[in-house]
Amino acid sequence: MCGYYAPVLPRPFQVFVKPAGAACNLACRYCYYVDTAGDADGVRRIADDLLEAYIAQHIDACPSSEVLFSWHGGEPTLLGVGFFRTVVAMQARHARPGLRVVNGIQTNGVLVTDEWARFFSEHGFRVGLSIDGPADLHDGFRRTRGGGPSHASAVRAFEALARRKVPTEVLCVVHAGNVGEPLRVYRFLRKIGARAIGLLPVVRRQAGTPAGVTAESVPPGAYGRFLCEVFDEWVARDAARIEVQLFDEASRPARGLEHGLCVFRPACGDVPVLEHDGRFYACDHFVDEAHRIGSLAGTPLAELLQHPALLSFGEAKRSTLPRQCRGCDLLPMCNGGCPKDRFATAQDGEPGLNYLCPAYKAFFAHALPWIVRTAVEARREVRYAPPAGHAAAGRNAPCPCGSGKKYKKCCGSAGPGS
Repeated sequence: MCGYYAPVLPRPFQVFVKPAGAACNLACRYCYYVDTAGDADGVRRIADDLLEAYIAQHIDACPSSEVLFSWHGGEPTLLGVGFFRTVVAMQARHARPGLRVVNGIQTNGVLVTDEWARFFSEHGFRVGLSIDGPADLHDGFRRTRGGGPSHASAVRAFEALARRKVPTEVLCVVHAGNVGEPLRVYRFLRKIGARAIGLLPVVRRQAGTPAGVTAESVPPGAYGRFLCEVFDEWVARDAARIEVQLFDEASRPARGLEHGLCVFRPACGDVPVLEHDGRFYACDHFVDEAHRIGSLAGTPLAELLQHPALLSFGEAKRSTLPRQCRGCDLLPMCNGGCPKDRFATAQDGEPGLNYLCPAYKAFFAHALPWIVRTAVEARREVRYAPPAGHAAAGRNAPCPCGSGKKYKKCCGSAGPGS
C-alpha cells in the first residue's frame, strides 16, 4: 500500500491519528474517548506498515504545499520519542520536493521531558498541552491512573517546551469545577506564559439528569459568563499578544474568513479519525459503528476521505439545522455548533438546538462591538453587515460598535477601499 498514488483531493483535510488508541496515563473525570474507543489501560501501537501506508497516502492526497499530521490519543507520548523519530523518517522518505511537512501533537504533558522538547523543536512540531488552570482546579478532574495529581507535570512540560521555543497552545477544558473561576483560570495561563489558548467546554450527555448532561459538564449560562469575563480581561490587556482561539473564531466571518475550528464550520467531515488498527471514523466524537467509514487496512485513504458516508455525515450538520438557527442573526458565527451537542429541546418537532446555544448567544452579543471594530480595522474588501438592529444606524448616529464615534466616521466608512 505504501506505493499507492492517491489523487489530490478537492478540499483541505485533517486526520486525527490515534497511534496508541485510547491508551492514556491519566483518568480524567470528563474523558469521553474511553467510552467510545475502548480500554485506556493497555498500550497499543499502530503497525509500521499501516503507519507508512497512512503517511504516504496522506502526503499524496495533500492539496497544497503544506501537509499537516495530527497525532492524538489517548496519550500519544506513551509510544516514546523513538516512535515519532520513525514517523519523521517515514515522512521524509515520502515527501515530494518543496512540500512542507508539519506535525501537531496533543498531550497531557506528564511524560514530556527536555528530550521530548528538544525533539519537537528540532522537527518543527506544534504542541497542544492540556492545562485546566491553577492546580486545585486542574487536579480535581485530571488525575493519574493511580489517583495522583498531574498539574505539576503539565506545567513542567510547558516550561520545557517554552525553553526550546516549541509552538505550544494550552488547551484548557472548561468544566463544572473551573467554569465559576474564569479570571483565576485565564490569569494563571497568562502568568505561566501561554500565548495561545484554546477553551474547550465539557458537554457529555447523560439520560435521567435534569439538564441531560453529566455532573462534570458546564451549565450554558455559566459558560457564557466565563467567556465574557475572560474576553473582557483579554481585550483590555492581552489582545495583541495572546491568541484565544474562540475569540478569533468569533471574528472570522466579519473579517471575511472561513472558520478554522470545526465546531463552527457550516459542515462537518473534514477532521475524521484514524484508529491504531486502521479503523476510520467520521469524527472524534462519533467513534462508533454507526459512524465507521471503513478501514485503511483495506481501503485507500483517498477513497475513505471521499466516501459517501463521510460526505453525508458532514452535510447533515447543515441540513438538520433547526428553523430557529436558520433565522438567527448570529448563525455565521456558530453554524449551530457541534452536532454532538444538539440535543436541547426545540419547538414544533424541530431538530434539537445546541445545548451551548445560550452561552454562544451571550458571548457573541457581548463581543459584537469588538468584532465590528476588528472587521473595520482589517479593511476587508467585503463589508461586514452587522446583525439586525445595528444596520439601521443613521450616518450621524452613534456607531453601534461602541467606539463613541459617529456611524459615518466609524463602521459606516468601512466600504471597499476605505
